[in-house]
Amino acid sequence: MKPEKSFRSCLLAVISIFITLSFVAAVPAQSRPQKPKPSTTDKKNKRPVELTAEEIQKQAEQRRMEEEAKNAISDDDPLEIKTNLVNVDAVVYNKKSGEIVTGLRRENFAVYEDGVRQDITNFAEPEAPITVTLVVEYSKWSEIFGYYGSNGMEYGHYEVIRPVAYFLSRFIKPPDDYASVIAFDMRPTPITDFTNDPTRLQATISLLLRNRPAFRENNLFDAIKFALVGGKGDAVVLEDSKERRIEYGGMVDVKSPRRAIILVASGIDTFSRINYNEARKVVQGAGIPIYIISTGNMFYKMYESRLPATDSIDGTPGRLTFLQARNAMNTFAKESGGKHYEMTFPGELPDILNSINALLRHQYSIAYDLGENRPPGKKYKLEVKVDVNGDGKFEEKGFVVQHRPFFVTEKDKESKN
Repeated sequence: MKPEKSFRSCLLAVISIFITLSFVAAVPAQSRPQKPKPSTTDKKNKRPVELTAEEIQKQAEQRRMEEEAKNAISDDDPLEIKTNLVNVDAVVYNKKSGEIVTGLRRENFAVYEDGVRQDITNFAEPEAPITVTLVVEYSKWSEIFGYYGSNGMEYGHYEVIRPVAYFLSRFIKPPDDYASVIAFDMRPTPITDFTNDPTRLQATISLLLRNRPAFRENNLFDAIKFALVGGKGDAVVLEDSKERRIEYGGMVDVKSPRRAIILVASGIDTFSRINYNEARKVVQGAGIPIYIISTGNMFYKMYESRLPATDSIDGTPGRLTFLQARNAMNTFAKESGGKHYEMTFPGELPDILNSINALLRHQYSIAYDLGENRPPGKKYKLEVKVDVNGDGKFEEKGFVVQHRPFFVTEKDKESKN
């Protein structure tokens, strides 16, 4: 019995070792990724499924897009889109009280070009930010007019600097408002380019105050053209440029919804390179309102009886010159859509500047499509009418619509050259 038991024990040990080895060999085999077995239920040849109308349309659209992409021709030239919009900035105010009318809409306005009503395509209600260029007469004549007009009580050039200082300090509010200053005598000189930095604006005022005018010439017409359309001029003073002469961009190049020129001058021009009629054409073509504060009026009222009818041999302006200056200022203001303020006393200045600021900030921006085939350089008459009450009848007497009365089509490049 002992041998049989020994044999059985050995046999059980061998079987146990065999099972253990088989299990160990099977463990790494299970950690390997297994390939999925092909489904026995899938058929090699499927029966086609009928597509819906939407799916057929999508497939056709996809084939079309692939075909267009295959046949497309690359064009690296930029696309130029030209618009022929005529912009008219208009301010509406009560004729008697001077109160500005706000809250009007596109339906309240009508624009006429040479008597033909146009469809208003763009309209924007008044916006607050403004961009202005202050053009100040800084000559010996302005100094003389101011000194004798004040009976020698103050420096003469204070009369023309005071409006500039008041407007810059009270009405230019960063970060949206911008102002530049150009002083002129025999030629226009930019004191500062467009800025709203209070320190720079104060430096501009200080520079004008602590210096004195050097020349008697008042080249007003050249200064207006320079401020509107720019040109070659003296370098900006406060930029301390190494260049003596630079190319200056005028107000027409400024991209801002509320632009204007504020002109502080006597209106007397001595010998500008362009004449009065040429200056008028520049003003009409620019389409930018000019708000004018004319100076020297106190001098003229005090000494009118002593002045000769025409200019004297020493260059002293005569009565006729002062009258021509007033007419020129009226014309520039009217034909630009601005306004002329004849300042006599310094106490009038706050009301004048408050009025200019209010008119600037309450302009309605109106535009219509000019169309095509317009001859270059032709002038058209504009008229804007307003229906304040919305009753379908345009106001004829009680309200004033201040806007530019003309626009001029752009000249061809060849004719410019």
